[in-house]
Amino acid sequence: MSKFEKIVLGITGGSHLSVHALMLALPSLIPILRQEFNTGLDTLGLVATVSAFMFGFGAIPSGWAERRLGGRTLLLFYLFGSGLAAILVSFSNSFFMMVVGLGLMGFACSVYHPAGLTLISHRVNAITKGMAVHGIFGTTGSAAGPIMATALAALISWRASYAFLGVFNILLAVTTIFAIPKRKHDEPEPEPENHVEKTNRPALIYFYMTNMMLGMAYYGFTTFMPTHFAENTDQFLPFISNTMKAGVFPTLVFLAGIIGQLIGGKLGSMYHRPKMLMLIVAVNIPFLMLMGYSSDLMLVVFSIFMGMAYFSNQPISNTLIAEFTHSANRGLGYGISFFLSFGIGSFAAGLGGYIAENMGVAAVFPIMGCILIPGLFTSYMIIRNS
Repeated sequence: MSKFEKIVLGITGGSHLSVHALMLALPSLIPILRQEFNTGLDTLGLVATVSAFMFGFGAIPSGWAERRLGGRTLLLFYLFGSGLAAILVSFSNSFFMMVVGLGLMGFACSVYHPAGLTLISHRVNAITKGMAVHGIFGTTGSAAGPIMATALAALISWRASYAFLGVFNILLAVTTIFAIPKRKHDEPEPEPENHVEKTNRPALIYFYMTNMMLGMAYYGFTTFMPTHFAENTDQFLPFISNTMKAGVFPTLVFLAGIIGQLIGGKLGSMYHRPKMLMLIVAVNIPFLMLMGYSSDLMLVVFSIFMGMAYFSNQPISNTLIAEFTHSANRGLGYGISFFLSFGIGSFAAGLGGYIAENMGVAAVFPIMGCILIPGLFTSYMIIRNS
């Protein structure tokens, strides 16, 4: 791997780490926000949906803009925009101001994936390996978000985590300005390393449908996993407070996701990727079911396996988008994918809040497993059309 490729992966990896830390701080803070603002899980589920929907909503125009503005410009917009929005959340003195700040932060974060993933797909030769490394950074951020949010909440305030991440992104933006020079207007765009002449529309449509269901399952289990741990691990490590359990145990799950990223990268390099995606969808379903019907140590164990199973899809999914889309439209291809996964998928957070408030938090997970069942058919159709 060349020095430039390493710089690309370093900058995009750091940005990927921060975007997921920002987006996953909120679920672990739900037990604290529930008490501070005296509100129900259904309302907080809708708050998560607002932030997450904006995270997906901006992905399509970002994918369109990537061709015209370039990845560097969009990357800087993400870093400065999300940094300032996170600082706004940290200064929020009302529930409404917090929701507005989270919405703006979600929109700024939506810029990242189309820009970062397109940059990797164009400039890194070993694309599946590059996607796996990039995914590990993101999953590390997912792991850091919950533990950092709850630790700072216990030591200072829940607002401190957003202040810290906001400053981190602004500093990373300044670093990016110097680390990635601006391309001259008359300098031609190089031919993508992984050039694709024609979009495979049937395979891409079935992939989008599968990815949307995976996104719904993701938001269902990540939004309410911290609360589930806090409420259903009384006998396991009882000396740890419920607040810290809402951060520590999700962190373990996301760290296990790093192993899943490595497994997915390996499987995607060795075997037929559409078949591997169908296998991964199938494996996710029983682990979601088991999360809902277990507690204490077994809940933690099944959740860790769920983390490995879910995150193994990401290197494969991101590579499939590159394979199914014309090189010139790849940014838009990623944008549509993330809108469906994060934008439409975010409604599962609101649905999960309703389920949690009326049926109990544990009921969220089996229902998310049921949502994935049609994904077995759509992923099979990817195989047929690829």
